[in-house]
Amino acid sequence: MYTSRRRRTLIRNKYKPVKRWKKKNATLIKQLKRKQSFYGQKTNTDQVKLKKVIPFSNNKRPYLQAKQSKWRIPTVFTISSLILTILVIPTLIVVPSGKSESSQEIATIAEELDTAAKIEESPFAVEVMRSTTKTVEDIPLEDYVAGVVASEMPIEFELEALKAQALAARTYLVNHLLHGNEASEYDVTDTVQHQVYRSEEELLAEWGSKYTERMNKIREAVNATKGEILTYKDAPITAAFFSTSNGYTENSEDYWESELPYLRSVESPWDKDSPKYLHQNTFTIEQVETALEIDLPNETPLFLEEARTESGRVKELGIEGHSFSGRDIRDKLELKSSDFTIEQNNGHLVFTTEGYGHGIGMSQYGANYMAKEGKTYQDIVKHYYQGVEISTVNDTTPTLVSK
Repeated sequence: MYTSRRRRTLIRNKYKPVKRWKKKNATLIKQLKRKQSFYGQKTNTDQVKLKKVIPFSNNKRPYLQAKQSKWRIPTVFTISSLILTILVIPTLIVVPSGKSESSQEIATIAEELDTAAKIEESPFAVEVMRSTTKTVEDIPLEDYVAGVVASEMPIEFELEALKAQALAARTYLVNHLLHGNEASEYDVTDTVQHQVYRSEEELLAEWGSKYTERMNKIREAVNATKGEILTYKDAPITAAFFSTSNGYTENSEDYWESELPYLRSVESPWDKDSPKYLHQNTFTIEQVETALEIDLPNETPLFLEEARTESGRVKELGIEGHSFSGRDIRDKLELKSSDFTIEQNNGHLVFTTEGYGHGIGMSQYGANYMAKEGKTYQDIVKHYYQGVEISTVNDTTPTLVSK
């Protein structure tokens, strides 16, 4: 028989390990909750990089290998497995709110891509310098056009507007191949220097579960215009495009140096409903002085003179005896448009702009509103590019096709 004191001692010793385990297990649960919180965070990146998830069992190996009594090992293992099931596995299945998708969902979507619409066969490939990897990729023409349309025009736009964009993008590329720098090691970049292009992998990472639906729409637009380009007197045109006009497009010579007969100012009244139609920038006098590299008075109102183009954009601006083109002002101050007004207020200059982009060629938002009114892509391109015809790559540029 144990004495009362002896009995109390044995009881304390018997349950002591359980208290220590509970303390360690509480720490373990906190770590798992932090992991769960981490995988639930939103991501602000434009392109998602999938990270390999380290298995829970690897992180907890020290607990299983520690010297413990035989009854503690299966107990810890069982409870750890239960925690794994309850906390960790859901974090791998539940998609975080935001643009990122779990690796499991990406894999599932990738398996479904076989059911997506296919791009028609291309007559030749394009050498594209990828800005992220600094490598040149050979991309079939129609796949390249699809990547440009997906990058340059909102996917929510009408199908006929997307077709018009596909036609403009293909024409731009063909014209560039005919008149670009032959000494270059590649044809085009994937940036705004030429046309923005993103691969299917990049679009999949951004669109996630919406990829198949959206890419089918893009491919439908590309396939509907397969091989088509815009020509003027049997030659590919400079198929310029931009976001939103001020109500009119711009004559090419009023913004660029060359006068092109098909890039004439035309009415585009739909653009006033664009969310990008109106914008405002405020600068201090000092900021304007620095950007324009001139000296301006701070105490008195500035003397301003201006001349405008046929479309209403600023052609020339005089500021206290200094002369600038509207394009110079837009570039140096990074304005949305060269159609701007200036208001001086307490040592600041407020620039209010109408439209978004250089204003030459096809207005993308105008094209979308035309499509909403029932216009076809042929109607759209022939409105914004005057006197053009829709031809084919095979007929117009056989030398490219034969490469």
